[in-house]
Amino acid sequence: METTLRRSYGTAQLAHIFRLGRELHPVAGSSSQLTPMHSMSRIIRAMPVVLLLLMNAVLAESAQAPAPIPADQPQARTDQNSLTAHTQLLEKAKKGGIDIYFEGDSITRRWGATDYPELLAHWKQNFFGWNAADFGWGADTIQNILWRLNNGELDGVNPKIIVLLAGTNNVGRTMPAGGDDAKVADITKGLKATLDILRAKAPNATIVITAIFPRNDNMAVVGTINRINANLSKFADGKKVRYLNVNDKLADKDGKLFEGMMNADNLHPAIKGYQVWADGLKPIFTELLGPPAATDHAPPATGDPSAK
Repeated sequence: METTLRRSYGTAQLAHIFRLGRELHPVAGSSSQLTPMHSMSRIIRAMPVVLLLLMNAVLAESAQAPAPIPADQPQARTDQNSLTAHTQLLEKAKKGGIDIYFEGDSITRRWGATDYPELLAHWKQNFFGWNAADFGWGADTIQNILWRLNNGELDGVNPKIIVLLAGTNNVGRTMPAGGDDAKVADITKGLKATLDILRAKAPNATIVITAIFPRNDNMAVVGTINRINANLSKFADGKKVRYLNVNDKLADKDGKLFEGMMNADNLHPAIKGYQVWADGLKPIFTELLGPPAATDHAPPATGDPSAK
C-alpha cells in the first residue's frame, strides 16, 4: 500500500496524509495533548480526506494488476526450460511414427518422461506397440497448451488418437470468494478451444477427453472439478470425440482419493493411479487400432531439460 501511495501522490500530499495520522494517533510521550472532545473533532474533520485518499490508493493498486488471460487464449511460457522443452517436442513431432498423441500438463508428462524412469517403464508396459508419444509439459495451464498447439507441436503428426487431460492447473487449489461459476465457465471454454484446435490440426483423429482427476490438496475444489467434467462430457459424440471419466476408481463419491492412487501431494498419480487411467484407455485403443504390435515406431521419450 505504501508503494502505491508513493506512486499515486506527490511529496506534499503524502506529508499531509502522514501529518493527519500523527494528529489522530499522537506518539507516546509527545508534548501534544488532545482532550477527548478535541481529538474526536479532529477525527471527524479528517475522516473524509483520509478515506478518499485510501480509496484512491486501493483503486490505483487494483488498476495496476493485469487482468487474467481467459483460458481460451494462448499464452507462451517464457522460462528457458519451457522453451527448450518446446524445441524438443517440435523435434519429436517431426520424427513421425505417432499413432497415439498424449497432450496435457505434468500429470500427462511424467508418465512418458525420461526423468521419471519408473513411470516411463509403466508407460511402455501399457502402450508399447501402439506407437504412443507423450507431449505433456509440467505446470502448463490450458492457455499454455493452446500456445504449444498453435506453435507447431501437432503440425504434420496426423495421429489416429489424441488423449487430452488438462485443466487442473487452471482449477488450482483455491476456491474464489464469490463462488466458482466464472472459473467453471472459463475452464470449460478453454478446454473447448483446445478440442477445437486438436480437431482442426488432426481432423482424422479420434479425441479422448479425459475428465480432470480429483485432487485432495484442497477438498473445496472437488465440486468445481465435477462441474467442469460434467460440461466436458457434453463435448463427446461417442465417435470422433470420446469422454473418459475414471474418477470413480480414483476416489470415493465425495472425491476423497483412494489409498495409493496419488503421490503425497494428492495431485499427481502414483503408478496405481496411472494404471487406472491406462485401464480406461486401452479398450478404446484396441477398438480403434487393434491389439498392440510386437514393435513400436514412436519417437524416443523426452524429459525435463533441467533434470540431471
